[in-house]
Amino acid sequence: MIQALALQGIQGLLVIALAPLVTGVVRKTKARLLLRRGASIFQPYRDLLRLFRKESVLAHNASWLFQAAPYLVLAFTWVAAALIPVLAFNLPLGPGADFIAIVGLLGSARFVLALAGLDVGTSFGGIGSSREVMIASVGEPAMLMLIFSLALVAGSTQLSVIAAFTQSPAVGLRISLGLALLGFIMVAIAENGRIPIDNPATHLELTMVHEAMVLEYSGRHLALIELSTFLKLLAYLSLIASVFLPWGIPPTWAGGMQLASALGLFLAKVLGGAVLLAFFEVSIAKMRVFRVPQFIGAALMLALLAGLLRLVSQSF
Repeated sequence: MIQALALQGIQGLLVIALAPLVTGVVRKTKARLLLRRGASIFQPYRDLLRLFRKESVLAHNASWLFQAAPYLVLAFTWVAAALIPVLAFNLPLGPGADFIAIVGLLGSARFVLALAGLDVGTSFGGIGSSREVMIASVGEPAMLMLIFSLALVAGSTQLSVIAAFTQSPAVGLRISLGLALLGFIMVAIAENGRIPIDNPATHLELTMVHEAMVLEYSGRHLALIELSTFLKLLAYLSLIASVFLPWGIPPTWAGGMQLASALGLFLAKVLGGAVLLAFFEVSIAKMRVFRVPQFIGAALMLALLAGLLRLVSQSF
């Protein structure tokens, strides 16, 4: 029991320590693909340290919500990322690692951040919050439909049960899982504000979504929000790794060697996903804001097809 609790704590510390590195790998890979040198993969750590050293400047009409939002967003996102089974299945907090609960925690973080964007009353904050809610109004039904499709296949919404089923030989070759994976990737791109939905490297008022909500933040408050953004990207990559590619995750604590193997495979999956994300972003252009619902709607249709295939035929 003590070893399981220690492993749960190690996993929680691992995700918050690894999150800036994943973003650094994405930025470095994109720079190399664009024939630029780019910053170091450890630059996000330096940026966070620099922001933590600065004092936060608040607007005179900012309420308590504006000041508490960075801490709440980080707490929701960190808990969601820490609950995802990446080192072992049967951890002490494993029963809480339900797919619906994870989506609820990430949705709560988005809700708080959208309210904070509206709190000060700036036009940029209002634009960003309204666009974020527009994306969420289509993305969350698509995500819930994906969860329903996976629950039909695995028989549960708990991540450990789904991952154990995907890891077992009984899964076979299922078209519904492939469709669910493709739809999940599309939703993850939209939820994280990556190209073609949003460009996190720009501050153009006609295109930005996430950056518009956090323009009024500075210092340690901005550092907490940036860290939450890094954690959110890692959480979605971890969900893909644990649900669709769970190979190498032991069912329980099985010694240091197996733990080291699981950790190495997790790093390979997450960093490989970061490299593939960079390849995708440099090969596609950003779409117009009002075409975003069509993009996420395609993910919803893939989720519906996955669920229908499972209902029509037990072998798919």
